[in-house]
Amino acid sequence: MRHKFSALGYCFLLVYVVYLVLLFQVPALELSAPPAFVLLGLSLALVFGSAFWPKPKLQEREAVEVAAPVSGEWIAVNSPADKVPSHGARGSGQEYAIDVFVDSGRPVIDGWWPAMRRPDDGFPAFGQPILAVADATVVHVSDGQRDHLSRNSWPGLAYMYVVEGIVRGNAGWRFIFGNHVILDLGDGVYAAYAHLKRGSVEVAAGDRVTVGQRIGLCGNSGNSSEPHLHFQLMDHPEIRRATGIPFRWTGVGVPGAGKPFTPPEPAPR
Repeated sequence: MRHKFSALGYCFLLVYVVYLVLLFQVPALELSAPPAFVLLGLSLALVFGSAFWPKPKLQEREAVEVAAPVSGEWIAVNSPADKVPSHGARGSGQEYAIDVFVDSGRPVIDGWWPAMRRPDDGFPAFGQPILAVADATVVHVSDGQRDHLSRNSWPGLAYMYVVEGIVRGNAGWRFIFGNHVILDLGDGVYAAYAHLKRGSVEVAAGDRVTVGQRIGLCGNSGNSSEPHLHFQLMDHPEIRRATGIPFRWTGVGVPGAGKPFTPPEPAPR
């Protein structure tokens, strides 16, 4: 509503300017000054007054419950349980996205040296199965990007944010998400899995999958500091056009950042 009243105010302001021009430049019209003051006051009230009117509350969508995309014990980071948008940006459907990894026994920022490690060097998440969170249809698969070295040292993080982040950001979201799979869960809900291991995706566009089915392996492709899974629900199959949807995992809920969780084993079908 605010933007409509503000736009109306600018229209009145334009009329006010035209009225002033006619008032002083076309005396034959015999216009008077008081209407000009009325137009000016109305314009300013609509343009600036609307800034103090309360914004309408956005209707937040109810969280969608799905199965967890992993099995065994994992740890959450960048969780929507702690803040929304969870990754500090609302673009690419990331409002409620979550990152999960397996504890390696080392700190998240592992000192100064070695600056980078191979993804299979002490990162237990690398190669772990990634699972379908519901019965769904595969709508998109990308599986060709390499699994790069880790970026979880101080020099590695500096390189990731100062050099690699700028390059990937300019190259587009595909190079940020790395190898990824998008599932259509129905009812306008889509699940995106990012940073998968190159060559590990076991499904193709058009395939039907069942909840708990392995669709690929955890990797370190895209904008990733160490092997982990980036998971999100969204309202559109194209990530660049998507808005995030809140979720909860069956038997888990939404784990907070730094919180370990172990999903229940899926029930036999």
